[in-house]
Amino acid sequence: MKLWVRLLLALSLLLNHPGPIAAAAEHPDLVLQGGKVYPSPTAGPIDNAVVVIQNGRIAAVGKRSELKIPKSAQVIDCTDKVIVAGFWNSHVHFEAGWQDIPHAPADKVEAHMQEMLTRWGFTTVWDLGSVPSNTLALRHRIEAGEIAGPQILMAGDIFPKNGHPVYLPAEMQLPEAASAPEAKQMAAQYLKMGLDGIKLFTGAFMGNKPVINMDTAIVKAAVDVAHAEGKPLFAHPQNRIGVDNALAGGVDVLAHTIPTEGSYTADELFRMKQQHTALIPTLTLWTTVVSDPAVADKLVASGVDELKAYFSEGGTILFGTDVGFQSKYDTAQEFEYMGRAMPWRDILASLTTNPSAFFKETEKGRVEKGMNADLVVLDADPASDVRNLSKVAYTIREGKIIYSASGKM
Repeated sequence: MKLWVRLLLALSLLLNHPGPIAAAAEHPDLVLQGGKVYPSPTAGPIDNAVVVIQNGRIAAVGKRSELKIPKSAQVIDCTDKVIVAGFWNSHVHFEAGWQDIPHAPADKVEAHMQEMLTRWGFTTVWDLGSVPSNTLALRHRIEAGEIAGPQILMAGDIFPKNGHPVYLPAEMQLPEAASAPEAKQMAAQYLKMGLDGIKLFTGAFMGNKPVINMDTAIVKAAVDVAHAEGKPLFAHPQNRIGVDNALAGGVDVLAHTIPTEGSYTADELFRMKQQHTALIPTLTLWTTVVSDPAVADKLVASGVDELKAYFSEGGTILFGTDVGFQSKYDTAQEFEYMGRAMPWRDILASLTTNPSAFFKETEKGRVEKGMNADLVVLDADPASDVRNLSKVAYTIREGKIIYSASGKM
């Protein structure tokens, strides 16, 4: 067994059996009062509403005149604000600034978490490739109540043989699969560690050298392992071949558009829809990987066209930014770009109901009685400007405030 596998397995076993931890105290009742509630992306708003939260779940939602507020509850005045379900970011990384998480001071980790994720409304995120031992430690500290943060789902990376992308440090040792049996072994090991999915680099960017794409047989081997355990398989394509091999291998999610190709083919769009493949656009990313604004604008325009084409086919769109690899934390630009391809309600769906359904987290994604109290309070209505989805006043996870713009938790 390779050294990286032995080390990560040992640490995962430690984190999954951490010994006794004091049970978290029950959350006090929380009431969001006076705001406009969008129960789901397809439902009409409830004006002057009340959301009652008890024991981490939504106990009641309705008009202020119709609901009784518990006397012991903490009440947040949401007048002139908007309440929606908690947001998913289905493509993040815990890389730059997240080193040595097991020993980093909790206050510094939480401050970074707010800066990158919780201040933008994220209550659930997919880490699509970081050092697993580090992210496992971060997840452990959040779930133990030491750090306020989102639920973290994790995917383990597999690269093609000799496919070390130029943007990753040359000294970084990457798990590369040269054959289907190697991919199968790596995927199985990741899931044994407690990870929640697999990510394949079906295309590795090599700078001035040709892209190294992953063979379909290798893709399929990893897909079969993940699907046998009911886990999703993400693909990072770099070009059309990477998309085609990913689709032929049966991946569940394309983690990027491919703007250098200009568009998807009709056959690719058909296969994506037929196979229920989800797409994460990551449009802002294309402004960070090139220095020439004209080139960046062209890449964004192509990415928008690809998003629009798949959305028009009725494909599932998941919101994701690749934040942690790229450092544009503010989500307003991503919403603006997505708004060129789809209506605001469908962008809200990409943040809420789409990922909740796709990843089978069925108690999330809607502001309804009985659902998990993962919520976002916005300072302005996204119906008037989709960028208002970035104007977060409060982020609430399971009834607990994990971000407040005022600083009061």
